[in-house]
Amino acid sequence: METKLQYQPLDKIEADAVAVVLFEGEPAPSELKFAYGWLDVLRESGEFSSKANELATLHQPSTLRAKRLVAVGAGKRDSFDLRKTVSTAVRALKEKGVKKLAWWLNGSDPEAAVEGAVLGNFEPDQYKTADQGKSLELFCAVAATNGADLDGAFERGRILAESQNFTRELANEPANRLTPLMLADRARAMAEECGLEYEALDQDRMRQLGMGALLGVAQGSIEPPALIIVRYKPESAPKSGDHLALVGKGVTFDTGGVSIKPAEGMEKMKYDMAGGAAVLGAMRAISKLKPSIPVTAFVPTVENMVGGRAQRPGDIVKSFDGKTVEVLNTDAEGRLILIDAITYAKRQGCTHLVDAATLTGAIVVALGHVNVGAFTNNEALLGRVMAAARAEGEKMWHMPLDDDYKELLKSAFADLANIGGRWGGAVSAAWFLREFAGDTPWVHLDIAGTAWLDDARPYMAKGPTGVCVRTFTKLAMGW
Repeated sequence: METKLQYQPLDKIEADAVAVVLFEGEPAPSELKFAYGWLDVLRESGEFSSKANELATLHQPSTLRAKRLVAVGAGKRDSFDLRKTVSTAVRALKEKGVKKLAWWLNGSDPEAAVEGAVLGNFEPDQYKTADQGKSLELFCAVAATNGADLDGAFERGRILAESQNFTRELANEPANRLTPLMLADRARAMAEECGLEYEALDQDRMRQLGMGALLGVAQGSIEPPALIIVRYKPESAPKSGDHLALVGKGVTFDTGGVSIKPAEGMEKMKYDMAGGAAVLGAMRAISKLKPSIPVTAFVPTVENMVGGRAQRPGDIVKSFDGKTVEVLNTDAEGRLILIDAITYAKRQGCTHLVDAATLTGAIVVALGHVNVGAFTNNEALLGRVMAAARAEGEKMWHMPLDDDYKELLKSAFADLANIGGRWGGAVSAAWFLREFAGDTPWVHLDIAGTAWLDDARPYMAKGPTGVCVRTFTKLAMGW
């Protein structure tokens, strides 16, 4: 889909449809004076009251060059979400054959508008052989006059949304089309395209280094693992010595291993690398927006399979950090690969760590599919992450990490166990990671409930969401 920003009056816009936002309880803009009668009838009949997600279409509107005028309900102004409003309209209108959509900004943010359009136009149907034909060809944000940095804001929004869709494409790939080494290839291609440094540690190198936790998970699969590393370095030397690490879980398929998952729903376990996909999408955006600090992504990627060589419950592995772990449940594999990546990030000189992982079903029980669970050993870093998330409309909730929970990870046979029992599962999983973050400022984001939509929403297709891409990018840009 082509996107562009134009400066022209409403009546000069040529498109299949021009969309205009109307707020609940507020009069329509004076530019729509010619359509007041139509809008009055709709509102009086209750057919359109400007509530969020409502659409009303006037065909062949007088005084306009556009073929349709679309009134888009935005709800109350104080709860208005332009990104979701645009995305909802795009998804509805493309189903009705609209190919060229103009969005009258009327003073609103072009960054959020283009983000909504690009995200709403995404469909996870790349493997359908029949042409679905339901896609915008052009989205044009229209402002009456050129304002301060409108072009820059529009470009930022386009980059962020396209990077989020890059993440969604990765997370939607089936496991036969995205093995760990295939994910590494996709990361390399992205890095080369974006001018980023790329490296991948192979199985032999990780064995030499002693990454026993990561390799223990990988040993049940015939597909070799990798530790993907993508580096961004600012053009000028940073003023501080800060170096941000983004760490993402990259399990390209998760059967649960010997502690096998139920068959129902297992097909979704292709998205168990959504955290890794998010950090790669963020690196794509970061390469183009150029923050002032170095940022490095670390994606440990494996398959967690059942096989004759698969890790067993009761096995004890030695992590890269040197601590030993008793594997009580092979389905708690994400934390095992993350701890070796976190240790490696620290040894590479990273001063601040943020990880994203589809880590626990327990976080879904706690927070449902609305909020990301956020854990930390450093309130200042968490404050930065939460502020970035709020600015980008990604909901996160601060979860506890009291010392008492550490007791859940005690093992009689190793330094710690990889699970902590039934209760507080998301917290004990986070505590497991905290053991390896140590004193380095660290935030863990459990995205198990927010990285995938089981059903389409008005503003987003079923499947991967690309959560955390915008937050990670905002975090780096605002450092």
